Amino acid sequence: MEIILKEDIIGLGYKNDIVDVKSGYGRNYLIPTGKAVIASDSAKKMLAEDLKQRAHKLEKIKNEAQALADKLAEVALTIPTKVSATGVIYGSVNSLLIADELKKLGFDIDRKIIVVKDVKAVGSYHATVKLHKEVSVEIPFEVVAEEA
Repeated sequence: MEIILKEDIIGLGYKNDIVDVKSGYGRNYLIPTGKAVIASDSAKKMLAEDLKQRAHKLEKIKNEAQALADKLAEVALTIPTKVSATGVIYGSVNSLLIADELKKLGFDIDRKIIVVKDVKAVGSYHATVKLHKEVSVEIPFEVVAEEA
């Protein structure tokens, strides 16, 4: 079933993308909650016209995301955590901790757009921040032992 997304959905696509989903997912969740519409011929024509009219606005949003990405490219984070004697951390470092560290530096980044693999040991890692469908930036971070 082809649908047109009305908002960004993590793992599926971005606003105004035409994606193919299973019919149950589209009929029972995406369309009733207002997150998508059926991609009929008339809906596709309306989408094309709407995108043509909003092209300059979308370019401005992309430029703002690129400017933020340029600022974030210069950032390197250090995340102190509690560590056992063997160097394994208690719990894990996830996107929430990275978002909190970025907030301390003055960047208000939603944790849902931060992609980081499971970090359970002290060391250096990278997190990817997806600011726009065409703009993403990698942020290096280091997990260190918290001093008592």
